[in-house]
Amino acid sequence: MTTATERSASQHTPPPVAVTMALPEIEPTGDAQLDHTLAGMLSKPYQPRRALGRIESLASQLARIQQQGETGFGSLSFQFPQAVVFASDHGVADEGVADLPQSATLETVRALLDGEAHTNRLAVQHGFGLTVVDAGVATHVTPGQDSPVSAQLMQRKIGYGTRNMLLSPAMSGAQAVSAVNAGMDVVKHLPGNVLAIGSTGVAGHASASVLLSRLCGVPLVDALGQDGDLDETKQQSRSEKLFAALTRHRKATSPMDALASLGGFEIAMMTGAMLQAASERRIILVDGFVAGAAALVARGMSPNVDDYLVHTHRSHHAGHRLLLIHMQAQPLLDLDIRAGEAVGALTAWPLLQSVQTLLSEVPGQTIPEVQLP
Repeated sequence: MTTATERSASQHTPPPVAVTMALPEIEPTGDAQLDHTLAGMLSKPYQPRRALGRIESLASQLARIQQQGETGFGSLSFQFPQAVVFASDHGVADEGVADLPQSATLETVRALLDGEAHTNRLAVQHGFGLTVVDAGVATHVTPGQDSPVSAQLMQRKIGYGTRNMLLSPAMSGAQAVSAVNAGMDVVKHLPGNVLAIGSTGVAGHASASVLLSRLCGVPLVDALGQDGDLDETKQQSRSEKLFAALTRHRKATSPMDALASLGGFEIAMMTGAMLQAASERRIILVDGFVAGAAALVARGMSPNVDDYLVHTHRSHHAGHRLLLIHMQAQPLLDLDIRAGEAVGALTAWPLLQSVQTLLSEVPGQTIPEVQLP
């Protein structure tokens, strides 16, 4: 049953936002000779070809990112790894398209800032700096407790949540550009050469689903999947409302226009963060479906960014599985993780450390010592 609001949304289609902006230059990393050299480094005469499976593919990707001009590749170096969680609220949450109340966004942010979230513990375990970026939380956010496990707060609020995409574009063109630029600026102020990118925000999955549908042509019902936390009536209502939003913004087909019309401030900032990190040849650990949607937008804007993206896990969300298929990406883990906030990215980190150890086992180098507790 279509409501009056949905009929109004679909009948009055605004022109596309038509957003353009300057992008940083991103170098491709492809190097067939380096791939061949690494394959030889990892092969053993007593093992079958490609004995390490996709570990070899990961090794090649990381080495290609870190090779530098004529000096080539020596060994993997992970310097001052950073985890960044972008937080924002979505106006479309007013339509009941999420399984949590909007207040859950602020509760998650507070847990991160006070050192009480899973992410805090994993960041400490793996030696990551942890930052929460207020991209557009619907309320004011203050810094957390001053303790070694607390996340640092960066204030980059574009607005107090996006507008309801069912009634208007989620962001104006200027807001979308500001959010992407803010994401770039966040990365410029962070040290290191590894960046784990995650997010939190109620209705973020709804935004990711409509972006996947628009940019990849995936039927919305498939992009949404079945949410076990919503009953059949609520799932039907969610599908109808988000389909009305897609219909309203049917002319927003470019990555940036779709981002402005259907995205969120945190998705826009993650897009900018990925573009900037790739331009600085950082390794980018992509966490979950919402961060994956930002990766989809970033790749649409600058295809070379794809070379720097390590998709760390496949979440429980059906849309995330389809997104990975369309990006031709093989995630490192498949654990049905439902938590956001870079939990999956940090959980996958030991795999990259294993690759670092394997690539150190070459003439003239030694395997790093393992410090026991």
